[in-house]
Amino acid sequence: MNYLDHLACPKCRSTYLKGQVHGLCRCGSPLLAEYDLDAARQGFSRSALQGRCSTMWRYAEMLPVQEKRHVISLGEGFTPLIHASRLGRELGIGRLYIKDESSNPTGSFKARGLCAAVSMAKELGLKKLAIPSAGNAAGAMAAYGSHAGMESFVFMPVDTPKANIREVEVFGAHVTLVDGLITDCAKIAAERKEQEGWFDVSTLREPYRVEGKKTMGYELAEQFEWVLPDVILYPTGGGTGLIGMWKAFREMEALGWVGSKRPRMVAVQSTGCAPIVRAFLRNETAAEPWRDARTIASGLRVPRAIGDFLILEALRESHGTAVAVEDAELADAMRLCGRLEGIFLCPEAATCIPAFRKLVSENWIVPDETAVLFNTGTGLKYLEVLD
Repeated sequence: MNYLDHLACPKCRSTYLKGQVHGLCRCGSPLLAEYDLDAARQGFSRSALQGRCSTMWRYAEMLPVQEKRHVISLGEGFTPLIHASRLGRELGIGRLYIKDESSNPTGSFKARGLCAAVSMAKELGLKKLAIPSAGNAAGAMAAYGSHAGMESFVFMPVDTPKANIREVEVFGAHVTLVDGLITDCAKIAAERKEQEGWFDVSTLREPYRVEGKKTMGYELAEQFEWVLPDVILYPTGGGTGLIGMWKAFREMEALGWVGSKRPRMVAVQSTGCAPIVRAFLRNETAAEPWRDARTIASGLRVPRAIGDFLILEALRESHGTAVAVEDAELADAMRLCGRLEGIFLCPEAATCIPAFRKLVSENWIVPDETAVLFNTGTGLKYLEVLD
């Protein structure tokens, strides 16, 4: 049984019917999928997970697809949670874990969100999908779109890593390279979508990518035997994963799967593009667009996140924080993790290592806490950074 009940706006509280095509709320805010949590608490227990598939669809009751035949799966989710003891000793914390999303299809956490979005697009009868992307989201949408028999239209900055561009081309998507940032790509896609008949699956401009991403939170809870960690460090561009996990923790408490304890959430950005960090430190509820965004971590080069208010809300509700680090530190951080743990971090995730050092040195993270670093994708797509 699936417990999806309706869609809701977290800003103006408007509600929308399920089973219909929706983008943003009429007020301009993202919409979130809401479930009948009382019914789910009675009908969906943790014990039901025993023996299920090792993908994110083990939590199908709390995902939006109504009919199993519409699920477009390539085996995404249930990624390894690795005790990074050697890296932890280097950083001054004993219980450091890496949630390694590089083992997902197309090599990144974007597979989760686009799997959910494409599956819902199929269920709702959509045929053409469009996305602006700095790389990994485009690859994921193109892969799932091809698997579903849909047409994919991708808009990427011209300086997107070559591996991402070639990946999208191999999956048969229509690729347009744009001389600008992801915001410029989004503008072009938005201007053409009505005329071309595309459905926009940009970050949080449809309600379902966040549902795929929230399964990272469900998995963490299950892998930690239903006791959530003390701290989560998360490289933050559009922030869908952070928003999704915070939503997952709320849902799981309502289901009776976890207690009221929450991890302190940490958004990590580059000093060359840190709108969330700046807004957090200024105690603002929304983030002003970042001018002249520059960072070698292409997934973090997001001048404005449409879900900025939700990211900031999660940071503050969790008693978390936001940290910006220098690009110059990233290649060394990638090499350090590779040498000590055999894990090839993407540059976005590598930002978390100098952020960890900073927070440990300030005693914001203490040695006996349990902390999780998210490796959001494989470093193999970013060899230029190491050159």
